[in-house]
Amino acid sequence: MKPFMYVRAHSVDEATAAHAGRPTSRYLGGGTNLVDLMKLGVERPSTLIDVSGLPLDSVDELPDGSVRIGATVRNSDLAAHPLIRDRYPVLSQALLAGASGQLRNMATTGGNLLQRTRCPYFQDLGKPCNKREPGTGCGALDGVHRDHAVLGHSPQCVATHPSDMAVALAALDARVELHGARGGRDLPVAEFHRLPGDRPDLDTEIAHGELITGVLLPPATAGVPCAYRKARDRASFAFALVSVAVLLEVEDAVVRRVRIAFGGLAHRPWRATRAEEALVGTAPSGAAFERALDAELSAAEPLRDNAFKVRLARALACDVLRRLSPQPPGRTPCPTP
Repeated sequence: MKPFMYVRAHSVDEATAAHAGRPTSRYLGGGTNLVDLMKLGVERPSTLIDVSGLPLDSVDELPDGSVRIGATVRNSDLAAHPLIRDRYPVLSQALLAGASGQLRNMATTGGNLLQRTRCPYFQDLGKPCNKREPGTGCGALDGVHRDHAVLGHSPQCVATHPSDMAVALAALDARVELHGARGGRDLPVAEFHRLPGDRPDLDTEIAHGELITGVLLPPATAGVPCAYRKARDRASFAFALVSVAVLLEVEDAVVRRVRIAFGGLAHRPWRATRAEEALVGTAPSGAAFERALDAELSAAEPLRDNAFKVRLARALACDVLRRLSPQPPGRTPCPTP
């Protein structure tokens, strides 16, 4: 094992100061992904800065009705929290769809957002990977890529982001709160993760030394129809082939507001803005959902062995939209792709 220094931070400022002074340092929360990568030799930090004891472990309703989730809130606690289950059930559903109970008991909100891809080429030091070692090539491009990206990828990287939670947060218009040497800032979750472009080694927009301190959910009203669905190779403990988080508000038989985010299709949670724009102001129907999703997925560039993901994403999202919308007698279901 490569030796490393361990620092237990007692404040956010202490943590960011310790990280900024050490170029290869890493923050340690639950360690469910980082420690695995250290065992594989993919991550070789000089310093681990333990932030698990920082006072960032609460879920709080703010005066304007928004909800702030601390970065060290465990995934199990977040999924079970009454505020989340009542007002943001799509987030609770996404959390419960991810990993095992034991892992959810350890994994943190901040760590979940920062987890690395599960691409086998990234995890295998004997294989080329531009994300792990820039300039070595992308082994998955012409290799085994059934589980890889169909949207937003580049010749440098076709990996996908594995988080279920991040997909729901993107659909909820959540924001990530960051703190670093220059103070605090926040970013939309939908823009926090990057597309690979020419720098697949950079997963997010986080600056060196910045620490995720929380996630802010906008005010929500209980009862808004929403759902998270996940298609995977087996029923438990598997990453998504395709997942989708949907919020749908219909008033007077017209779509007033809709949010759609996909997982398993890209290097980041994919917010389906084209589909959303196409649906607002229309009557909810299988045909309308199909047209909107086709507009979104027309940008897909499937690889040799994963074109099925485009059809799967279309069918999964269309079914969720149909189930969430009011269904008067005679409503036409989504056409079968």
